[in-house]
Amino acid sequence: MWILHFLPAGFLEFVINSILVVGLISTVVTLFVINKLLMWFPGIAGYYRLIQAASVAVFLLGVYLKGGYSTEMQWRERVAQAEARVIEAEQQSKEENIKIVEKVVKRIEIVRTRGDDIIKYVDREVVKYDVKFAPGGVCEIPQEFIIAHNRAAEAPPK
Repeated sequence: MWILHFLPAGFLEFVINSILVVGLISTVVTLFVINKLLMWFPGIAGYYRLIQAASVAVFLLGVYLKGGYSTEMQWRERVAQAEARVIEAEQQSKEENIKIVEKVVKRIEIVRTRGDDIIKYVDREVVKYDVKFAPGGVCEIPQEFIIAHNRAAEAPPK
């Protein structure tokens, strides 16, 4: 039934229904009406059983093809539904990615702002202590630098 993928659905339905109708009509005719036809056409009397078997075979082929066609249409519908769900999931994924990128950008901005604030604080405090300590003297690390260093090591708030 893989060949059904290459044919248009309308054409398939027409051909399968045609085979089914021809098989049904010929089966009904050969099984129930053939005796009256044999009176008018005695030449086909010798092929009576063959015609019956062929008409039943055509009918069964039509039933088989109709079942295969309906199964194919069900699978095509399932595939279409799955593709629709995939498209919807991709759209949701894009929206979530945008939210994640916005959060990351915001976090980076917070880190940069915090870093700039710490640099400004340290630069401001260095000026105070540059004047205090003469070259060649003992240099103590001021408490403000230790506090600034510890703040810089802390994780930014969420």
